Amino acid sequence: MIDQIAGEIATGPAAKSVARKAAGEKFPTDDPKERILLAAGREFAEKGYEAATVRDICLAAAVNLAAVNYYFGDKKRLYIESVKHAHEERVRQVPEPRWEPGTPPDRKLREFLDNTLERMLGLGQPPWQVRLMLREVLQPTEACRELVEDYFRPHFQMLVSILAELAAGRLDEPRLRRLAVGVMGQCFVYRAAGDVVGMLVPADELAALHTPADLADHVTRLTLAALGAGPTLTAPSFPGSESFRA
Repeated sequence: MIDQIAGEIATGPAAKSVARKAAGEKFPTDDPKERILLAAGREFAEKGYEAATVRDICLAAAVNLAAVNYYFGDKKRLYIESVKHAHEERVRQVPEPRWEPGTPPDRKLREFLDNTLERMLGLGQPPWQVRLMLREVLQPTEACRELVEDYFRPHFQMLVSILAELAAGRLDEPRLRRLAVGVMGQCFVYRAAGDVVGMLVPADELAALHTPADLADHVTRLTLAALGAGPTLTAPSFPGSESFRA
């Protein structure tokens, strides 16, 4: 019975009428719940939570207006789930690195940062996903709290543990966390203030040196120098950086 109701919500006469209006919309799935999440993500990314409407989301997803209540309960839960869905898709596209026992901590740091910058810069990711995640980080809602607990905190703790290996007991936990926040901030500025960075840096330099891999090299080198665990910034080369990309 429930499946029958769901089918009517997603594909009944009203939904077919909506589908005709949304004929230009392209979705990679026929699953109505997935279509709602994708449409909601785009709407929330463009308009924000308050301005986006359930009616417009359902129109874009080609589903009946009752589908949001059926699958998500209300607009607030839909927003939270759409933000989490956007992040989960990015994690699926760029999985976290895994290391064999005995992997040097400087290599871990470099690969962690490369992974982080790939996600943050959103290369190959739909622009709306990047906007939605950035909006949520800069103007946090309840969705951000769930993201922090489910995803951001474990990722942050991974960085803290790498820095602890590099510090070899020379920094206490509060200073390790401050250092970790600083490292993440160096990465985040290229996402949050990317347009401004583009105005400050010559175009040829931006194209050549501001890829995720090159930025990861830079932040790794800066962090190792700060910890006394690598060459100074004035050293002519970064020993081992080429092998990190292997």
